[in-house]
Amino acid sequence: MIHSNHRGQGRGPTPARARGRFPYGLGVLASLLLCGCWTASPREVVVYTALDREFSEPLLDDFRRQTGIRVLAKYDVESTKTVGLTQAIIAESSRPRCDLFWNNEVLHTVRLAERGLLQPYDAPAAADYPAACRAPDKTWYGFAARARVLIVNTDLVPGRERPTSILALVDRRWQGRVGVAKPLFGTTATHAACLFATWGAPRAQDYFRGLQDHAQVLSGNKQVAAAVARGQLAFGLTDTDDAIIEQEQGFPVEIVYPDQQPDGMGTLFIPNTVALIRGAPHEAAARQLLDYLLSPEVESRLAEGPSAQVPLNPRVSVRPRVETPHTVRPMTVDFAAAAASWDEAAAFLRDQFARAD
Repeated sequence: MIHSNHRGQGRGPTPARARGRFPYGLGVLASLLLCGCWTASPREVVVYTALDREFSEPLLDDFRRQTGIRVLAKYDVESTKTVGLTQAIIAESSRPRCDLFWNNEVLHTVRLAERGLLQPYDAPAAADYPAACRAPDKTWYGFAARARVLIVNTDLVPGRERPTSILALVDRRWQGRVGVAKPLFGTTATHAACLFATWGAPRAQDYFRGLQDHAQVLSGNKQVAAAVARGQLAFGLTDTDDAIIEQEQGFPVEIVYPDQQPDGMGTLFIPNTVALIRGAPHEAAARQLLDYLLSPEVESRLAEGPSAQVPLNPRVSVRPRVETPHTVRPMTVDFAAAAASWDEAAAFLRDQFARAD
């Protein structure tokens, strides 16, 4: 499921410093951080997190209460999901502000490792994770996965017509009645790069041209799930965390794990990833936070919480509320190849979807 053979080991570029909002009440400290006029304290840690704030902030608060380490968190924004935080880390590489990157996907973490911007760390908490969840050079770790799924309005789509593949999004029968998030950011962009790597550029380009012609392009996966739940769309492509929220609120929706046919490519599962930034000002505290995030306690809470994420640590006993790579066929992905496809995919998609609001 999680496969990477990136070659970031041994490189040592300079890590980076980012602009952004810090929690309310820390305005003075945030200003000092932005100016670079500050002295690093071992009792602080700066984390950039792409996981939705509503899911990540309670865990970071608990870490602070347990350890006494102050957590300064910079969250992503829906309009630039993951990409914005990645670009900030790259831009700040000569003078890092970020200590720990908690990404809600894996591709951009691999890209940072390829640039040499991540610090290897042999995390004790990762010992029980499968080898596929650990970068070979120990620069990043995968945990708490989500699946890319179809959310279907059961009032609008009869059972016999329910889609079974992501290819249904480009079926003329559903033109204008299906939705997808703009594929420039977040897990939708990661999915796109994986398709470029798996299918090759020509087929992937044809597919996304079809999406542009047939689907309504919305600002994010949450918006897609909500539009389907409220009957504005028949079905759409989203993540399990967004789909299950609508389902558990009682809306008439079904979650379909696509491409499970004998010749299907399987459902894409995308893990969260966590990584130390090379040159992190608070490395010791960042290591402590990284081990905390990889703990069975955190994966259990993410599985039991609203986002229903899939635990990857075999020590977690919580039964997931969504399907897992053990219960449905996962898509086989080489994330290093997908990262290598990013620039080509991103350039095409920017051009193709520039006019999508």
